Amino acid sequence: MTDTSTRIYVDADACPVKDEIYRVALRHGVPVSVVAGNFIRVPQDPLIERIAAGAGMDAADDWIAERARPGDVVITSDIPLASRCVKAGADVIAPNGKPFTEESIGMTLAVRNLMTDLRSAGEVTGGPRSFAPRDRSAFLSALDQTLRRIQRRRADQAATSQG
Repeated sequence: MTDTSTRIYVDADACPVKDEIYRVALRHGVPVSVVAGNFIRVPQDPLIERIAAGAGMDAADDWIAERARPGDVVITSDIPLASRCVKAGADVIAPNGKPFTEESIGMTLAVRNLMTDLRSAGEVTGGPRSFAPRDRSAFLSALDQTLRRIQRRRADQAATSQG
């Protein structure tokens, strides 16, 4: 069943799982908006659109946050963008497969802000861990499960409204 009311938004500038996103999206028949500050190469497929949001500091983030809504999936490792999209009701997944949820986003944002403050004060905090093959596998599973859950939810809503 193709559900064109669901869309995947990809914060693409530093996304390591774009090929995986395309594969899963095409299997589910879900359109993808690949959003970057500037030009980015995407496969030639009618379900995949490339968006050059502009060179502004948060142009790609703003473009995604203005459009994400319930039933959409946002792929990003940008915590402030994830927070905006979760508040808009979208499902948000990091490239390592970790979901950002209403329950987790507050603490995630607080930790991110604390680490930013520590770094700006000269503390050496280390960066995020390296992207590993298990992260790619976890991401594929999380994206597939999220799309299936959204499709089930939509089917249940349609059945309820007809019955």
